[in-house]
Amino acid sequence: MAVASKSTSLRDRFLGCLLGGAVGDALGAPLEFMRRPDILHRFGPAGLTNYAPAYGGLGRITDDTQMTLFTAEGLIRAQVRLYLKGITTYSGVTAHAYLRWLRTQGEQSSCDTDFGNEEAGWLFGHQELHNRRAPGVTCITALKEMKALGVQARNDSKGCGSVMRVAPVGLFGSRVSVSAADTFDLGAEIGGLTHGHPTGKLTAGAFAMLIQRIVDGVTLTEALADTKKVLKRKRRHAETLRALERAEELAGCDKACADAIADLGEGWVAEEALAISLYCALVAKSLKDGILLAVNHDGDSDSTGAITGNLLGAMEGTTPIPEKWLLPLELREVIIELGVDLYEFPSWDLERDGDTVWKKYPGF
Repeated sequence: MAVASKSTSLRDRFLGCLLGGAVGDALGAPLEFMRRPDILHRFGPAGLTNYAPAYGGLGRITDDTQMTLFTAEGLIRAQVRLYLKGITTYSGVTAHAYLRWLRTQGEQSSCDTDFGNEEAGWLFGHQELHNRRAPGVTCITALKEMKALGVQARNDSKGCGSVMRVAPVGLFGSRVSVSAADTFDLGAEIGGLTHGHPTGKLTAGAFAMLIQRIVDGVTLTEALADTKKVLKRKRRHAETLRALERAEELAGCDKACADAIADLGEGWVAEEALAISLYCALVAKSLKDGILLAVNHDGDSDSTGAITGNLLGAMEGTTPIPEKWLLPLELREVIIELGVDLYEFPSWDLERDGDTVWKKYPGF
């Protein structure tokens, strides 16, 4: 499964990345705090194969997809600001997006501005996002303590909350035609808004770069080789590099998948979450197979499901995503609309439609 379909359009890869991540998140949601023996006991020897109830329904997303959507929205708003105001800061405007997400969780930052309904924009108005779905303590705490928009977190956390939300950085990098190395740096900077440990930031950068290289048409194996070259130039890269290389090594041997995933960890920290997801994407026979591998394990099943879905969806687009997973997916139409906007924004005519675009994506 490491080879993407050449016939899949770039637009469909964007949608596949976001929808694949969301279905992986929703599939993993009921398993997040379960041990593998308990999963098999409850769902049978194949483990979970379809949505199970979580957060009061089927197909419900968690904080992983919520924050992914706010990442995408923040990047679009940063670019709208650049077009219409002539100045922008990607990490600062995305940080503001995260503070809007923080508001949806019933919390507020000490540096938050008192935005009104117009400034809040389109995404914040979707009430389904105003549900608390086991958000990461580090993300909540770091955003509440943020001193100024775009300032890097001062904690020493490398939790997977830094990486599970940054797939849109790779998609964005593809559309604004920046180098993959620049996308790596932006992913690390955005991951660092909440997670201060170098491994948390570098893993976020690596994931963002992987997504950009994949949607630009290279194989997952090639994207990984390119990403490791950039990673090796960064200070304190050893922990992230070791996890990625171990995933690659295990994907090339005949070890049972469940044992290989257990070898890589449980996914609660950034490098383990990306390593598990990378392994699942490398060995998967299909998108469905890869996501199910990624959720039926001890540990952070919704995050590894989401990251694996992002990777495989970026490779294969929407076609391989089972309809039985798409139809009940919470906020499916919102995810699609945001994905289309993330793909199409470079072609917007802001001289003609600037007022309309600003109302949906105000550049704050």
